[in-house]
Amino acid sequence: MSPQDVAVLLKIVSYGEKPWQQKHLAEALHLSQSEISKSLARSRYAALLDDTGKKVHRQALLEFLQFGIAYVFPALPGPIVRGTPTAHSAPPLNTMIQADHDYVWPSAKGRSRGQAIAPLYENVPKAVQNDHKLYELLCLVDGIRAGRVREKQLAVEELKKRLLLINAHG
Repeated sequence: MSPQDVAVLLKIVSYGEKPWQQKHLAEALHLSQSEISKSLARSRYAALLDDTGKKVHRQALLEFLQFGIAYVFPALPGPIVRGTPTAHSAPPLNTMIQADHDYVWPSAKGRSRGQAIAPLYENVPKAVQNDHKLYELLCLVDGIRAGRVREKQLAVEELKKRLLLINAHG
């Protein structure tokens, strides 16, 4: 697995039942079509996608995020920088958690200041600019990657709602 594979899977989840094409994923995520193709192949191999490569195994993805993401792709807070809020500093966790520090994805276009958290891949801040659903999903993943026990628990509960409990159209 590659870190961007998580973003690709979450983007597919965000489409719900709407049909999608690799070209659209590439454009939306600011990745090349070859990167998307390789990502889908890795996710099929890891059993996070069905054999057609079109449907995410949501329970398996949730388990990977809940139990593996923080070990495979940890997020270590860095210096204070300008950027896009993430983890507990962004929706939906920012309405549940009152923290004494903020986390951001470093970005010159960001409007917030906080400790730098490396996004799963370089173009995450661009990919979420006009995609609120993907933004929230990636922030929840960062809540698991960088959070303390309570933050991780809240992030997992929110991801469960979004991946399992809400029907695929929601």
